[in-house]
Amino acid sequence: AATKQNVTRSDMKCDPQEIARALREVLPAERDVISLHEPRFNGNEWIYVKECLDSGWVSSVGKFVDRFEDDLAAYTGARRAIAVVNGTAALHVCLLLAGVVRNDEVLVPALTFIATANAVAYCGAIPHFIDSEERTLGVDPVALAARLAEIAELRPDGCYNRQTGRRIKALVPMHTFGHPVDLDPLLETCREFRIELIEDAAESLGSYYKGRHTGTFGRLSALSFNGNKTITTGGGGAILTNDEELGKLAKHITTTAKVPHRWEFNHDMTGYNYRMPNINAALGCAQLEQLPEFLAAKRTLAERYQKAFSGIDGIRFFSEPEFARSNYWLNTLLLDEECAGERDALLTVTNNMGIMTRPAWTLMHKLPMCADCPKMELPVAESLERRLINIPSSAGLI
Repeated sequence: AATKQNVTRSDMKCDPQEIARALREVLPAERDVISLHEPRFNGNEWIYVKECLDSGWVSSVGKFVDRFEDDLAAYTGARRAIAVVNGTAALHVCLLLAGVVRNDEVLVPALTFIATANAVAYCGAIPHFIDSEERTLGVDPVALAARLAEIAELRPDGCYNRQTGRRIKALVPMHTFGHPVDLDPLLETCREFRIELIEDAAESLGSYYKGRHTGTFGRLSALSFNGNKTITTGGGGAILTNDEELGKLAKHITTTAKVPHRWEFNHDMTGYNYRMPNINAALGCAQLEQLPEFLAAKRTLAERYQKAFSGIDGIRFFSEPEFARSNYWLNTLLLDEECAGERDALLTVTNNMGIMTRPAWTLMHKLPMCADCPKMELPVAESLERRLINIPSSAGLI
């Protein structure tokens, strides 16, 4: 009976042991413990941070803040970049500047990190959850258009949800694990229904949609430089915009809305102390210098994963959509639906081996503070949640 059971197990689709072995073969043999995504400091980080310490310019102003903003704008092609303390703060300000106010609804994917929904709640607004598509892991343009056709009513002052009576002010698509969503049809739908598009590009620095950098399509977008991102400032984020006036206002509102003066403290609106410290920006400048190298290493790692998993039944490595060039921030495996029950066994096997893997985030509508928020049917997001596993993705693994 034991022999029969072993034969059956080795022949099954999605065998956790077989998948774990394929994963181990790609990763460095000399490392016993491998994290999901580690920072890499091989450039000028020590030099730039030491300059901050030597000069005393470690806090909210300094040359590295200005340089980091200029370098980010140049790299992404955005007209303005405004450095802030984290990606959630960046997204909060994006929503405020787009005119989101209390009791508005904001369309967001159910499959996203909690920061997307939190930023909406900071405005006193209500997240409205939209389904994803498996091709991109992000907002499904067809499902979104169908949802709006069902519930939306255009009035002189905007788009309203007939079911709740609330204004639908904005859409926040998130580029999941660095893979760009299909932006063109989303932009078309937003124009049709007079909804602002704000990109949650927290995970997609170095990713391109049809040759253009993510975060430059909506009026505003948010980036993140948390310790586990493609580049890091320790903690940090940025707002991108092509609107010069919005860029100036973003800088003003994130620096406590203080009116410039040599000694007086005058503030002309409610502002936020969301400034990125100079010492963090120094890290960012050094990291951004190495971004092309990081991206090249991550693509090589993704290609090795693609090859390693191509011959295993019941699972596939998620590759960038055909219209995109992804940064492959977090590499992703998708189990076939009939193999979804093996997800936790695979997570157990790999983590016991010292290889950090993790499932997708809990879908937003399942969290207690979002349970009463409006949502459409979410079959794809719910399927992805059951089947998705992130695997080690650091640039230093190559």
